Amino acid sequence: MTRVDMVKGAYILEMLSSNVREEQRGFKDYRKIRIDKDFIPHAEGSAKVKIGETDVLVGVKLGLDKPMPDKPEEGNLMVTAELLPLASTNYEAGPPSPESIEFARVVDRGIRAAGIVDTKSLFIEEEKVWTVFVDMYVLNYDGNLFDAGTLACMAALMHTKMPRYEDENVIREGNLSRLKFGNVVTSCTSAKIRNKILLDPNGLEESVMDARLTIANDEGAVRAMQKGLKGAFTAKEVDSLIEEAFEKSKELRNILNNIGD
Repeated sequence: MTRVDMVKGAYILEMLSSNVREEQRGFKDYRKIRIDKDFIPHAEGSAKVKIGETDVLVGVKLGLDKPMPDKPEEGNLMVTAELLPLASTNYEAGPPSPESIEFARVVDRGIRAAGIVDTKSLFIEEEKVWTVFVDMYVLNYDGNLFDAGTLACMAALMHTKMPRYEDENVIREGNLSRLKFGNVVTSCTSAKIRNKILLDPNGLEESVMDARLTIANDEGAVRAMQKGLKGAFTAKEVDSLIEEAFEKSKELRNILNNIGD
């Protein structure tokens, strides 16, 4: 941590000791959220999500593939993430970093556990299925990639068009149906800094957090959870955060449902 980062971190801690966040928002408040769909012209589906200054772009593409051996009549889902060097001075070009791998896995786990994509509808014929490739690109980092990534993936998948397979040709134009999905999942990420718990931590808050908890849920159940860093949450705190996630997810689903066709 540089001297500048240490000064900024001390500033955040001093403000939190007075129960004040840097952006003057409540401990349980999200920053402004903006979702733009159909952002990539030649993708089957795409969306860009901004939470505050965190900016994540998602593209969805479907390709012909073979099914997994244990699921011969189902298609596949693959979620990847790339932390672009332009997004943060901490990101470097090259092989996937541990941070990018964790980012992709956490988002993937929530989507997969909630059964968002109807993989059975991706079956074409024996030994031939569709694979849904979901690629996330971080354009700017200012904290809370998990929630931004989940929202962007959901927005892109909800508006993904299914190509057709006819006479051994893939048709990606014309009157195409929507990708079948059976659920809507969102995630809520909280940071614990000393004895304070903050929803939607920004970059500075993440730099001094002791622990992080991401809860992915749909309307009916918690679908996945990911705890990060060395700090701990009490059982009572986890229960409270689960309850909070169900309440906040209503707001997040409402935003997703109102981005239009």
